[in-house]
Amino acid sequence: MSNTIIDTNFDFPGQNGIYKGKVREVYRLENDIMVMVATDRLSAFDVVMPRGIPFKGQILNQIATKMMADTSDIVPNWLLASPDPNVAIGHACEPFKVEMVIRGYMSGHAAREYRIGKRMLCGVPMPDGMQENDKFPEPIITPATKAEMGDHDEDISREDILKKGIVSEEDYTLLEHYTKALFQRGSEIANKRGLILVDTKYEFGKTKAGKIVLIDEIHTPDSSRYFYTEGYEERQKAGEAQKQLSKEFVRQWLISNNFQGLEGQTVPEMSDAYIESVSERYIELYENITAETFVKADIANIHKRIEQNVLHYLNAE
Repeated sequence: MSNTIIDTNFDFPGQNGIYKGKVREVYRLENDIMVMVATDRLSAFDVVMPRGIPFKGQILNQIATKMMADTSDIVPNWLLASPDPNVAIGHACEPFKVEMVIRGYMSGHAAREYRIGKRMLCGVPMPDGMQENDKFPEPIITPATKAEMGDHDEDISREDILKKGIVSEEDYTLLEHYTKALFQRGSEIANKRGLILVDTKYEFGKTKAGKIVLIDEIHTPDSSRYFYTEGYEERQKAGEAQKQLSKEFVRQWLISNNFQGLEGQTVPEMSDAYIESVSERYIELYENITAETFVKADIANIHKRIEQNVLHYLNAE
């Protein structure tokens, strides 16, 4: 369980800055290049758990880079290469301070809000008479302000984003267009694999040249929720919980142990057996989402492996 990557402190040639998010650490280099390392940190309810999950960073990075390749014809992205299982390298961007959350089904956070009587989420109406996990008539975009590590993302409406000047109307209109196009493509990919893309979030940035591009992760189990297509209708009719692929199983375990990231709550202890079960679940998610067998990278010395692979790529450029 000790062979996980929780924190990094690399010093790459030409490095002039580092940003540490909840899961990823981004090194900014000269020539407007960024090196993004996906760690094994686990975040839930916007709280980083004290222990890492073996292979989680590799899984997230490899799903994200594959999905970026699968969507690059409809939305430009920041990616140049992935020289290591945990690393993506691409163009430096200034991230927009909002996450573009899009929901095709009334699940997760939307369902929790609906359950307490709310019929408006981020300024978007939700129809009366819906059952948890029902499909919305049309996908809805429910943005969130992007939090620093340890802080909570917060719902925000399109109106407030524009009123506060967080994003210009011209840029936000394009973000909405890209979000809908990505969700449509992601849904088509999921459908081919016997899955339903329930909801997801996208993050965007602007390059030095002023081009808006997709950044961070896309269609991973951390950023997305998937249901199995088979049995979906039957479970809905019977009022049963859906069989799903997402990080929701971690959230439900935390809830059952009296933790939802609220003030005064303590993160429950995760045993070695539980950590291993989460790692196995992430591997299952990878194989279902990508339709490929997961190949475990060498984790004998992850930091050294990453450093060598990144340096090899940078020196070859």
